[in-house]
Amino acid sequence: MTNPLDTIFAALADPTRRAILVMLLEDDMAVTDVAEPFDMSLAAISKHLNILSRAGLISQERRGRVKWCKLEPDAMRDVSIWMQSFGQFEAVNLDAFERFLKVELGQDGGADDPA
Repeated sequence: MTNPLDTIFAALADPTRRAILVMLLEDDMAVTDVAEPFDMSLAAISKHLNILSRAGLISQERRGRVKWCKLEPDAMRDVSIWMQSFGQFEAVNLDAFERFLKVELGQDGGADDPA
């Protein structure tokens, strides 16, 4: 049996699927409207939508002759809870960390510094 978090993260791993989710934040959309901004076939978009549906991130329903997609925001609840468990750690200030490393490693911005 597959862990639901694994299925969701696998679905979120693809930039096209993430873009589709962002589009659906605005409103429900017909499959053809979802496909419009992408340079791929309707069949390829349908595969992406099926992966998002299996992950529970969207639902699809037929309204007359048109298939509609709807974001299912509650599906992200478990992901959010899992990610919040890492909130106990302070965010790393990458600029300060980079300065620290340069000082510690003796890189003071000389000719060998690629920056």
